[in-house]
Amino acid sequence: MKKVVTFGEIMLRLSTPGFARFVQTTSLNVNFGGGEANVAAALAYLDVPASHVTRFPDNDWGYAATAMLRRYGVQTQDIIQGGDRIGTYFLETGAMMRASRIIYDRTNSSFAQMDPSEFNWEEILSDAQWFHFTGISPAISEGAYLACKAAVETANRLGISVSADVNSRKNLWKWGRPAGEVMTELTAGCDVIVCAEGDAEELFDIRPKGEGDRFISVAEQLQEKFPRVKKIINTKRGSVSASHNTLSGRCWNGELLETITHEMVPMVDRIGGGDAFLAGFIYGQIKGYSDQKSIDFATAASALKHSIEGDFNLASVAEIETVMNGDTSGRLSR
Repeated sequence: MKKVVTFGEIMLRLSTPGFARFVQTTSLNVNFGGGEANVAAALAYLDVPASHVTRFPDNDWGYAATAMLRRYGVQTQDIIQGGDRIGTYFLETGAMMRASRIIYDRTNSSFAQMDPSEFNWEEILSDAQWFHFTGISPAISEGAYLACKAAVETANRLGISVSADVNSRKNLWKWGRPAGEVMTELTAGCDVIVCAEGDAEELFDIRPKGEGDRFISVAEQLQEKFPRVKKIINTKRGSVSASHNTLSGRCWNGELLETITHEMVPMVDRIGGGDAFLAGFIYGQIKGYSDQKSIDFATAASALKHSIEGDFNLASVAEIETVMNGDTSGRLSR
């Protein structure tokens, strides 16, 4: 089986133990994660060959992040070393009516300071069947944008499927070109995208029209703007509290496909839920599932991720299929 290649920054995650607040904690738990790497790890755990491409500092934090990827089966041979520091974020997990909080510290990270010529995409993608990125990567720096652009162009030339979670992050854009202009250019090379209504408005000036289904209206306009995009997927989250959410999935491929709604209570860790969703959809497409089964599998994978600590969805195919088929009892199997 050919591999899936993902490209993006991995950050050091420092989280308060349990549900402690920043102001009361005396220690922080160490982990690593990033949207694209989360997709690679989830796929590797599902026995799909997956490789993550990034840039780490040549120090112990870079070595530790690389070792964690390898621990879960992600290929790391195309990781570049350089720069002085790894991007960092601090997480305070919310509960009940108190929301979770994240503080980012990623300015001048190793990834942000990359030289796009460091990556030989013809070689990296030579044995790939799928390439994935998010809207976060080109936001980090012009160098990251140029590397991402070269990867998408190479994948298109080689006939490799391309997916993107376009997620708009206005506060991350620290360099010259507008986010919408850059993401319009990159999204034009995609086959599958995750795009919420808010992202479509912020990045592409696309808003729902008429009184019909808002998702359908936005999806139709996205396909008109981006003829290459054949499938637009998204999750719909309901928030009862920080500890209790609901989740369903939607796919537009010319018709609307929807999933059942999953109840997630009490949630253990919601970080990486969207990445688990996309990894599940990619898995289904690679395995030849119908679009309906792919979106059902993806939504079940995302729901299950909320029961797992850390950014990675360490869930097996059997576990995801159990949830997909409606068994959410969590009963012990003997």
